[in-house]
Amino acid sequence: MSPSFGRVNRIHESAVIGPGVTLGDHNVVGPHAVLLGPVTIGDGNWIGPGVVIGTPAEMRGAPHPQPWDTTGEHGGITIGDNNVLREHTCIHAPHFGTTTIGGDCYIMNNCYVGHDGHIGDGVTMASTVVMGGHCTVADHANLGLSAALHQRSVVGTGTMVGMGSVVVEPVPPYAKAYGNPCRVVGANEVGMERLGIGPGAISELAAAYEEGSGSGGTQPTAPAGLEGAFADFESAVRRARA
Repeated sequence: MSPSFGRVNRIHESAVIGPGVTLGDHNVVGPHAVLLGPVTIGDGNWIGPGVVIGTPAEMRGAPHPQPWDTTGEHGGITIGDNNVLREHTCIHAPHFGTTTIGGDCYIMNNCYVGHDGHIGDGVTMASTVVMGGHCTVADHANLGLSAALHQRSVVGTGTMVGMGSVVVEPVPPYAKAYGNPCRVVGANEVGMERLGIGPGAISELAAAYEEGSGSGGTQPTAPAGLEGAFADFESAVRRARA
C-alpha cells in the first residue's frame, strides 16, 4: 500500500513516509520525521522535526514487525486537522484498536501518546507530557509540563492538569487538578470562561469542587448545559476499566 498525498503538502526530503500513510492537504512534515502506516492524517497539520508516528505499541510480548509492515490487526492511527506536533513527539500505533487525535491540538516537544490512546479536539499538551496506553484526554483539556498519565487514565473535558502531576485516577470535566497523586483542587474557571460557559454554571461547579476538594476522581452533579461532557466522561471511565 503506497502512501497517499493530498495537495500542496510540504515534506522535508529527509522525512520517512511509509506505506499505508494518507495525508490530506496543506500539511508540513519536518526533517527526520517518521510516519508509518496505517495512518490517516487530515489537513493543515504541522509535524515537526523528529516526530515519530506509527511505530508499534510498547508492550512486552507484543509483535514488533518491521516498521514498514502494515498488516497488523488494528485500526491504525487517525489524526484530524490543524494540529501542531512539535519536535520529537512520539505517537504509537494501537495494539488492537485505534489511536486517535482530534483537531486543533497543540502538542509540544517530546510528548508521548501511548498505544490505543484517544485525544479530543483543542487539547494542549505541554513539553514532555507522557500518556500510558489506553488513556483518554477529552476536548479542550490542558496538561501541564511533564504531567504523567498512568495506563487507562481519563481526563475530562476542559480540565487543567498542573505541571509534574501524576494522574492515577480519573480527573472529571472542567476541574483544576495537580499533585502526586493528582487531586482535584477546584474548577478550571479561567478555562471555562474561555470556552464561553456562563457564570452560573461556573459558580455551581466551583462550589461543588471546593466542597469535594482533595479527593481523587471527584465528580459532582453536572450543572445545566454541561451534562454531555459529564456523560462522555462516565462512558470513557467505563471503557477504561473494562
